[in-house]
Amino acid sequence: MPTLSLPDALPGLVIRWYAAHARALPWRSVTGSTADPYRVWLSEIMLQQTRIETVIPYYFRFLEACPTVEALAAIDDDRLIKLWEGLGYYSRARNLKKAAQVIAREYGGALPPDVGLLRALPGIGEYTAGAVASIAFGLPEPAVDGNVLRVVSRIAALSDDIALPQTKRCVTEALRRIYPGGMDAAQLTEGLMELGEVVCLPPPAEPHCDACPLKDLCEAQRTGETDRYPVKSPKKERRVEEWTVLLLRLDGKLALRRRGEGLLGGMWEFPNVPGSLGEDEVPAAVRTLCPEAEIVTVGQMPSAKHVFTHVEWRMRAYLVDVCGSVPFETAAPEEIREKYALPTAFRKWKLPGK
Repeated sequence: MPTLSLPDALPGLVIRWYAAHARALPWRSVTGSTADPYRVWLSEIMLQQTRIETVIPYYFRFLEACPTVEALAAIDDDRLIKLWEGLGYYSRARNLKKAAQVIAREYGGALPPDVGLLRALPGIGEYTAGAVASIAFGLPEPAVDGNVLRVVSRIAALSDDIALPQTKRCVTEALRRIYPGGMDAAQLTEGLMELGEVVCLPPPAEPHCDACPLKDLCEAQRTGETDRYPVKSPKKERRVEEWTVLLLRLDGKLALRRRGEGLLGGMWEFPNVPGSLGEDEVPAAVRTLCPEAEIVTVGQMPSAKHVFTHVEWRMRAYLVDVCGSVPFETAAPEEIREKYALPTAFRKWKLPGK
């Protein structure tokens, strides 16, 4: 891939625009200095694959429970996942705690002001390391996410596939050659992200080119071809899986089990079996899961669907009243809502009480 060159005027234009148009967000500095590294790190992890409007209430709740790195390092795993419940991509939360433990043990509870050391922490990749380094410490390090790739692709009319790692590296190096340090680094990082969020919109939305501070530098805008960029290979089709969820009710309480490793690992779920079972097939499935339980009634619940990044679950559900005993933990519906980290996929149904 040939070397990509970006205009020297780009940083100053973005910084001035950002100073005038930045949205007030709770993790951003309002004092004119670089922001709190812990809050920047937490917000950047939460914002991965998640909308700003969704993140804000979680961010405040999380900070209340874990106001410091040391508090995060010491939090109980179940409490941690409950705080994250509904945000998805739960490995982010587990890696936050692992990284906090390293920071507390090796760096005295303060994130290290070094991009290489940041990158070595659990759950921190190139983008997050660059974001924390520039926003929190004023280091001349780009943070290249989808928004930044889109902005740069249009400015340079970049024909390379942005889904390829080498394209992201090329854009990162091109930005690094013109990146300032100090407060300007923070402003440029935030400004490029903001441009992608509110001005240089992705298809099928139309970008607001008239409001863009980079319109006179933008090759795609000059040629009227903003819809051509960025170039990105199509996503793979999601795999579809069918499941049957069994809401086993015993003395007014529902059965729960903890998931193993993998997708949603460590969280709680209602017992389930692969396949889409008819009502006449449910008793045999229950007897396999709970050989010491006696089935009283079986009733069909509404079906549901849950979409992950690479897989789609299509779920049939049954409410099964049983007596005897079940080899699972049981809890009342209100207790499940308050104490158990139940993935969104298993919160599709109104939890039935007695």
